[in-house]
Amino acid sequence: MPSSKLLVASIAIATLGACAGHEKGASSFSDSAGTAPGVAAAANAITADSLLQHIKDLSADSMEGRGPGTPGETKAVAYISNAFKQLGLQPGNPDGTYLQNVDLVGYLSRPTASFSAGGHTVALRYPDDYIANSRHERPETKISGSHIVFVGYGIKAPEYGWDDYKGQDMHGKTLLMLVNDPPIMKPGAAPGDTSGLDTTMFKGRAMTYYGRWTYKYEIASALGADAAIIIHETGPAGYPYTVVRSSNSAEQFDIPSATADSRVPVEGWVTLDKAKELIKDAGFNFDSLKAAALKKDFAPVDLKATANFDVHIQSRRIQSHNVVAKLAGGTKKDEYVIYTAHWDHLGRDTSLKGDQIYNGAADNASGVSALIEIARAYTKLPSPPDRSILFLSVTAEEKGLVGSQYYAQHPLYPLNKTAAEINMDGLNQWGPTKDLTIIGLGNSTLDDVATRVLAADGRVVRPDAEPEKGFYYRSDHFNFAKQGVPALDPDAGIDFIGKPAGYGMQKRDEYTSKDYHKPSDEVKPDWDLSGAVKDAQVFFRIGYVVAQTDALPTWKAGTEFKAKRDSSLSAGPAR
Repeated sequence: MPSSKLLVASIAIATLGACAGHEKGASSFSDSAGTAPGVAAAANAITADSLLQHIKDLSADSMEGRGPGTPGETKAVAYISNAFKQLGLQPGNPDGTYLQNVDLVGYLSRPTASFSAGGHTVALRYPDDYIANSRHERPETKISGSHIVFVGYGIKAPEYGWDDYKGQDMHGKTLLMLVNDPPIMKPGAAPGDTSGLDTTMFKGRAMTYYGRWTYKYEIASALGADAAIIIHETGPAGYPYTVVRSSNSAEQFDIPSATADSRVPVEGWVTLDKAKELIKDAGFNFDSLKAAALKKDFAPVDLKATANFDVHIQSRRIQSHNVVAKLAGGTKKDEYVIYTAHWDHLGRDTSLKGDQIYNGAADNASGVSALIEIARAYTKLPSPPDRSILFLSVTAEEKGLVGSQYYAQHPLYPLNKTAAEINMDGLNQWGPTKDLTIIGLGNSTLDDVATRVLAADGRVVRPDAEPEKGFYYRSDHFNFAKQGVPALDPDAGIDFIGKPAGYGMQKRDEYTSKDYHKPSDEVKPDWDLSGAVKDAQVFFRIGYVVAQTDALPTWKAGTEFKAKRDSSLSAGPAR
């Protein structure tokens, strides 16, 4: 790093120390500002060449797409474990290993299905027209003549006075539902004008958990439905149907559960065209039904149609692995800051012509690369931080955040002694930015730490540029948040230095449409990881500040995770 930049970084750390000390009065961290040059030098250990090499290694064809329970898992887990070991980090599992065993059930579904209405049968081709999974440990799930009910957005949200079911019995029904939350407009607002969205209803443009497919399957299970089928629309879903196809036609995984039999027998998606065909055959109009679903007085519509599913299931029990390493802290060594990045991707699809390997370079070899390099930076500090640091690379994120869910349910270290979690799911590939996106900005005081770190570099925090896509519920930090641990989910900025306005969103859209969950997610010749370096250095410094500051990060008032944290801290001392 040039000396001028080293000076800036040193001033940054000193400023952060002063800020931390000012917030809480006397602070051990304010006294540590004199070590700032050592912290800046440690951050300088993160380089573009090192990041790129890890990404290339982890996304190589030889890794076979890093699918859980495949030879690709064995290779990826060994690579990450060896990287931690070479850095001199302690095994993160108290049993003396770098692995946390994660028991999983795998389900590979091969369905046939049809919809019938008005004397017509809608021909459905799997997986081009629909997805139908059955996450049950049995050879077959067969449903015949199940009545199809359109349930709008399929949401019961008492805090918004919203109930799409109106007390009707959904047992034995196939629920056809819309994706995302209902976009409720203010009175007089022009249709489609996002500035006119009513932010008191489902947070306006920002997706709530009610909009996620996971919630929709959960409510269908609770109501005793036969099946829950989501109508895919690219805009509200946040990705094209090809992503649904590639993500859900492969083997799915869950944590074994005694209540697994209560899960809705069939969960799936259907393309918009096929849904419209069904609804037309039933004598209804899709656009009219969708408009009706935007009103609180909406009630389920019996389409006088039936669904048939015959899902053949191959199930297996496997032991997958989270990889975890530890840097022991000093005065608060029994408290922890956790960095996470999922190592898994979609594996290999032998049914594809041409390239069959989902290399997952950006998603998420890049995040694991940052995890390793941030760990390297911590080993370069003149002395360990006060709190211990855990580096956790989790399995089966692509299968529904399963590896992080397992850790959150079976933590190696108490969650009420976990100060914070910082998640990395994809790095910036296109150069330096003036900003950094924080998904769920405003949720916790970790956002304030990030703001100060970035300000010291002359950069700014930006809220999620695409809140309608529900990113806060789509990566591993969410499982920590649900357990009350303050969790930070940073993402690449969009204001690229030296690039025209709109360049950042253009690159994001290109990645989503061309590479996201496709075999083409590979290292590209035009990648510029200089911005990724700056972002990773910021993540390092955020974690360092948290590790050095006496006060624990907190959720802000009104955040849905605050009560859980308050309860967990009152149940036992945090230190």
